Amino acid sequence: MLNFYKLIEILVILQSLVITSMLTVYIPLPFIYKSSNNLELPITLQIPAIILLTLIFHKKVVFRAFSIYLLVGLFIFPVFNQGGSIGYLLTPNFGYLLGLYPLIKIIDNLNNRNKLNVGNFLKKGFIAISAMHLTGIFYNFMQIIFYKEFNLFLYNLGKYSLGKIGYHFLMLFPLLLLIKPIERLKHSK
Repeated sequence: MLNFYKLIEILVILQSLVITSMLTVYIPLPFIYKSSNNLELPITLQIPAIILLTLIFHKKVVFRAFSIYLLVGLFIFPVFNQGGSIGYLLTPNFGYLLGLYPLIKIIDNLNNRNKLNVGNFLKKGFIAISAMHLTGIFYNFMQIIFYKEFNLFLYNLGKYSLGKIGYHFLMLFPLLLLIKPIERLKHSK
């Protein structure tokens, strides 16, 4: 028979697998004039997966799962979007990964207040994604200062933040369909 702590460990491992499996998904969208070129959306499904897991589980469990994901990506397997290893700490992408910690904390506030509705979810979602991007920008800024490569800051800001934040905000809207089932699941406990 499983005790409570073994069940938590199993949930953390399963969540780590979910987070890892939500790497970049390229959606080919042919242009209007049937050109051979395709438009690839620069997003991953990791952020919606983290938000969904945070709505279902407590933040401590999601923090553990995400921390395991980071450790696996840094020291064991290259599970991050553009690879892995300890060298990933030197890329601007790692700042956005660190930004998922404040995202988890902000989204978890919806669980604590039991006010999971469309308005609160969108408000907290926009704040959480903005906090994630601000953490990534701060990390990038610290790298720029440390390496004295000031000309890269605007490039990285455009590529990693301004180029993706709109897509991240749009990813909140499909999650709206899951608010009522999650709320019913929580009240049935």
